[in-house]
Amino acid sequence: MIKFLITLSLLLVFQTQITQAQGGFDIWVMDTKGKGRKFNVLTETAKPLTNRPEYDNQPNFINEYQLVFSAADENGNHDIIVYNFTSEKFTNLSKTSDRSEFSPTLTDCGLYVSAVVVEPDGKQRLWLYPTNFGEPELLYDDIAPVGYYDWYDNKAAMFILGEPNKLSYARGKGDLLEIDNHIGRAVKRRPKTSQIGYLSMKSPKETDQGLALPIRTYDIESGKSDVLGFGLAGSLDFIWLDSNYLLMASGNNIYRKKSNHSEWEFLGKVESSTHQNISRMAYSPELKKLVVVMQRN
Repeated sequence: MIKFLITLSLLLVFQTQITQAQGGFDIWVMDTKGKGRKFNVLTETAKPLTNRPEYDNQPNFINEYQLVFSAADENGNHDIIVYNFTSEKFTNLSKTSDRSEFSPTLTDCGLYVSAVVVEPDGKQRLWLYPTNFGEPELLYDDIAPVGYYDWYDNKAAMFILGEPNKLSYARGKGDLLEIDNHIGRAVKRRPKTSQIGYLSMKSPKETDQGLALPIRTYDIESGKSDVLGFGLAGSLDFIWLDSNYLLMASGNNIYRKKSNHSEWEFLGKVESSTHQNISRMAYSPELKKLVVVMQRN
């Protein structure tokens, strides 16, 4: 019964996140200093990069001065937006009225921004958008519905929605390596390794603050799995600062953890009367900027 209640609670948390996904979210940016164990966030510099009642979410840096994210228009259609930190200008990479693009990120080859596209017939598949603003192309015509993903060796490790949700790596046409099932939405390659990091919905830990999910890695080359402790209670997102350190948030608080340590270290709190609950994050060591997504009150 306890195991059933834990699973039910996790499903309710996950469904809540999906329900909220189309609400009002903005992207904030703040300065950072140091690296690794000396990394810190200057939360007093935090300010909104976007400030609209619509959805601005899922940010990722694609080079040392540009950020991409998914943004909804007034009709609820989602496009890929590029923000240039040098010119401080926003540009549409996509502008489609018959489909929506989510989770944009740079491919390994650097020639495309990939995105999960909800197509006119409802299919949810991975597409490639050339960085030179050429015509987009479908990548995997036989894999759907894709939720979240990351890249290794020019192939995608994908959260594929189903019962259960699966994490699979596309080794080739019709050749899917199933890594895990019943996973959370965070899928992040560990920098400079062949490891895919993710949050597992299996065997969560009960804490005074709620349920904490295990952080796992799977090495594409060796096939070895590992557990890197637990995430923060109630949090479904994390990023890698580098190959040794992770970053997560709870509420408006930001935390760091070394991969082989169990404890999370508090780095700072983003003070805001208009926004709360940091979720997705992106970090640029070149710009020394941390970007976070916050929900509008």
